[in-house]
Amino acid sequence: MARISDDTRARNEEAIRAAIDRLLRGDLPPGGKADLKTLATEAGVTRTGFYPKKNRDGTTRPGPYQHLAEEFERRLKALQDAGEIVDPRQSQIARLKADNADLRERVTRRDTRIAELVEFQTLALSRLAAQHDEIQRLRKALAHPENITTLPVRARVNPNRPSR
Repeated sequence: MARISDDTRARNEEAIRAAIDRLLRGDLPPGGKADLKTLATEAGVTRTGFYPKKNRDGTTRPGPYQHLAEEFERRLKALQDAGEIVDPRQSQIARLKADNADLRERVTRRDTRIAELVEFQTLALSRLAAQHDEIQRLRKALAHPENITTLPVRARVNPNRPSR
């Protein structure tokens, strides 16, 4: 594999730093994210330069731009810890999760209210049916006067009149 010249490496690092600044400002390309893949694409370098390499003897050495990848991830994490969302999709995801939680809460409240109303409806219908049955029973009783016993009428006591 061919090694790159110091001049090419310096130009690539400059391009990577410019791409880091653009991405961290939120200037993401269409379909891009705030990640190493988009960083490599924006800088015009291969993504493999951001990861450690293996020597022939099995030992690892840092990739040529690994320090820039670590700087990018460190700055991105600092922005996220400060509450700033660089990737508009992440803010959209956060907003949609909040909306989803709100909608779930509203659905739960409405389900509870519906259950209360169904219970009330059942009780009201039961009472109406009982009242209807009682009305029907009384109507039948009126239809057969022999079943009705007339109670003697008591003289009304006038509260203003003294008793004897």
